Amino acid sequence: MTREEFAIGKEFWCGGRRWRCTDIGTRVIVAICLAPHEVVETTSDDAHNRTGRRRLSDDPSWFTGPPYAVSEEVFDENDIPACTQTSNAF
Repeated sequence: MTREEFAIGKEFWCGGRRWRCTDIGTRVIVAICLAPHEVVETTSDDAHNRTGRRRLSDDPSWFTGPPYAVSEEVFDENDIPACTQTSNAF
C-alpha cells in the first residue's frame, strides 16, 4: 500500500494480522491490531494475596477509541509497503 491508500478507521493487513488505521502522519501510519489480546486479571483477598488469571479477549470495546485499550503501533515508510488491503494469508 501507499500512504495515500490509508484512511482513519480503514482496516488493512500486515504481518498476517488485521489492523485499523487510527492516525495518518506526514511519513507514518498509526494503527491498532485487531487480533485477540492477552488480558491479565488480578484479584486480591483480605490478606492482600494477589492472584492473576490470563486469557485472550476479543471484546470489541478494546478497539473503540481514542483512547484505545490496546496500544497503537507506528508504521514508518519502511513498513508501509508491506501492508495490504486484503489478507495475504497462505
